[in-house]
Amino acid sequence: MQFRPFVYDAANHQVPAVIEPMTPQDAALTDREPLWQTSWASEYLANEGYKKYAARVGDELIALAAYEILPAALVVHIVYMEAQPESNPTLDGGISQYRGIGRLLIAYGIKLSIDSGLTGDVVLEAKTTSLAKHYEEDFGAVLLPTFQSSAPRYLIADEAAKRIFFTYLV
Repeated sequence: MQFRPFVYDAANHQVPAVIEPMTPQDAALTDREPLWQTSWASEYLANEGYKKYAARVGDELIALAAYEILPAALVVHIVYMEAQPESNPTLDGGISQYRGIGRLLIAYGIKLSIDSGLTGDVVLEAKTTSLAKHYEEDFGAVLLPTFQSSAPRYLIADEAAKRIFFTYLV
């Protein structure tokens, strides 16, 4: 079996995607029009401990994600993930060029966990209440205890992680 990434286009057709290490040129694109929500050249995302990846359809950059492999916790932490402005539900006005990007980036985090000898579990924070609801309802994420000032943190594990990951296996 092989991991075969894909997203859906505006016509709801499955489109193959490629995920590869992020380049400095990829990060620089986030500071040009159309602007992404976050500059991927920022100090926050410059952490050397993060593994950063770019998702593409053909030559088009459609998403970026930063992961932190935490062997002591047996999980991969999805530090940050973002879709291109044309496919970002908070920026695109409701008509996305590509859909399923978040699910793909979560699946890639699960893959990183497995490839790192961990259990396939991932944790991530919900930036908004609508994302929190999305993670719970669509991905089977479980809310973890948090500190007062932190964003809600979710675990995707076991059967929920398998359902997401198996979507991309052929």
